[in-house]
Amino acid sequence: MAQRTDSEKIILGIDPGTNEMGYGVICIRSSPPRPAIITLMQYGIIHLRKYAQYQTKLQKIFDRITGLIDEYHPDEMALEAPFYSKNVQSMLKLGRAQGVAMAAALSRQIPVTEYAPRKVKQSVTGNGNASKEQVSKMLASLLDTNNPLLQENQLNDATDALAVALCHHYQKSSPIRHNKSWKAFVADNPERVKS
Repeated sequence: MAQRTDSEKIILGIDPGTNEMGYGVICIRSSPPRPAIITLMQYGIIHLRKYAQYQTKLQKIFDRITGLIDEYHPDEMALEAPFYSKNVQSMLKLGRAQGVAMAAALSRQIPVTEYAPRKVKQSVTGNGNASKEQVSKMLASLLDTNNPLLQENQLNDATDALAVALCHHYQKSSPIRHNKSWKAFVADNPERVKS
């Protein structure tokens, strides 16, 4: 991997799952005052359905996530938080898968942030109730890619993981992140406001 500059950040996004776990890696190149350039580095799915033992699935998750970290050297990892389900067993399994993915990142000293599914959709499409197809189409537009898999929405778990990574970037780069409101932001940054 080429040497990175201080203006670059790599984010690994994860969409946890016990049968398929999506992952997406993006690189953010900042050069203020111009907008950041977002580049798709890699995305895919960790297929786990073929493993009968749950413990084996967890080991595969840990191994694959640490492999991605060692290959791409992300600065941060973002995960989609489990959503509420009436099926307690499903929630427990999903929580374990998410925990193992987090442990893989933490074992390499990579900071981890969680985002609710609604927050991810809101950040990427502007609509917290957006469909997977709408998220996928927006990603294809935002990442300026001609990759037919993104456009045809054939890898929902992978595109969901990319959406989590993009959500993380947007949340970290938001101008009101350090301010209580837009009014406070304008007061603190009058040179950034155009009449």
